[in-house]
Amino acid sequence: MSKTKLIESHSIDYIPLRERHGKVWHLWPVWFAGDAQLATLASGVVGVAAGLNVLWSGIAILLGCGVGTFFMAFHSTQGPQLGLPQMIQSRPQFGAMGALLVWLVALITYSGFNAFNQLLAAQSLKDVAGIPSGWGSFMFTALALAIACVGYAWIHYAQRVLAGLMLLALCAFSYQIFARPQLFVVHASISGFLPIPFLTQMFAAASYQLSWSIYVSDYSRYLPRDVGVRASFWWTFLGAAMGGSWMMLVGMFAGAAFPKLDLAGALQASGDFVSPHFGATLLLLSLGGLVTITSLNLYGASLTLLSVADSFRRFTPTAGKRVGAVVLCAMMATGIAELGSGNFINRFSDLLAVLLYLFTPWTAINLVDFYFVRKGHYSIREILNPNGMYGRWNWRGLTSYAAGFVAMLPFSNTALYEGAVARALGGADISMLVGLPVSAVAYLVACRGMDLAQDARLAALADEGLESGLAVD
Repeated sequence: MSKTKLIESHSIDYIPLRERHGKVWHLWPVWFAGDAQLATLASGVVGVAAGLNVLWSGIAILLGCGVGTFFMAFHSTQGPQLGLPQMIQSRPQFGAMGALLVWLVALITYSGFNAFNQLLAAQSLKDVAGIPSGWGSFMFTALALAIACVGYAWIHYAQRVLAGLMLLALCAFSYQIFARPQLFVVHASISGFLPIPFLTQMFAAASYQLSWSIYVSDYSRYLPRDVGVRASFWWTFLGAAMGGSWMMLVGMFAGAAFPKLDLAGALQASGDFVSPHFGATLLLLSLGGLVTITSLNLYGASLTLLSVADSFRRFTPTAGKRVGAVVLCAMMATGIAELGSGNFINRFSDLLAVLLYLFTPWTAINLVDFYFVRKGHYSIREILNPNGMYGRWNWRGLTSYAAGFVAMLPFSNTALYEGAVARALGGADISMLVGLPVSAVAYLVACRGMDLAQDARLAALADEGLESGLAVD
């Protein structure tokens, strides 16, 4: 993308090294602001809503954020190395048509999150400014849509501005809370441990953080290739872990202090409690973060939708096609939002549970393939070629995904289904701890028969002349 262009021209195509730009630390504000927003509060309320006290809810949040962000951040390093969006990188593991499985799941996720974001934004604007829900939802969606249409550079810029403002606001809020230790005397008893709510809160936080994995490298793919694996991992991890856990802890406090209020009202009341009129400022900044994370969701959804279309019929990526896909994804989310209800927390928890089951196997397979099987040796041209060396269907990825998913079922507990092991554990859901290793081991075993040296040679041959634009027959 040329820095002089207003509308980003690239979409699912490769970003040449000559067009790479930015600093690796730019990943920190993207993910700090991406997590430090209004919807993240819902993940922090899960524990206290289930009867867990503040001390154990806080521990569960920190553990869950650490686990989920650990795997999420490893995906960020793939962007500078491959110069491609996240979801299209699934083709080597699943095949061009097999990858449709995870892409459709990703599209459902994007649409679900954006629908919840619209409902939450409309509710917040009505509470803080008296704007009717219909108009509030429209203004919120239009602003998020505009940022997503402009593309990568402005998303990064908006996140840097919001990250600075939100950091100041959270520091001020946290200082005022910890200056009043008497608030935690009743809620911080070490004897208040409840295993089921604790695990529910921990895995809600973990799955929320893990859900960002489906588009992490979308926002690192313009970085120079030499930024380093460790640097891209740590800047992403620190940004997402700080923003996510901090905002979830704020949600935990708001939910415990004002259990009868909705999310927006509880946040505003909490802000006003620590300082008069600070609640509106905190709410508006959180709402601004909700706008930009919705832009990220729309942008990622558009790239995934274009990847789906490219699997059926190859096309030349253009800015117009990307903008059209963004608009279509916004319409899908709006349609779902129209069917939404006021039971936000329960439905949000159900969505997080589904994400945990669907993305855990994919994360394991994608990371194992990149770091342990192919070790980063891919052909960019062949990934972008639905009929190329990676095939239409890859039984290794698909069977490993199925193995991980099936292995998780006995340990799962949702509103629709409770596994036998989860029932024996009193309803505790530990499926993520099972799905990750089972999927990873299954994929490693399935890849034992691959000629990886030949695979690497073919990839290198296919990409000869890639940077100069020369084609290879």
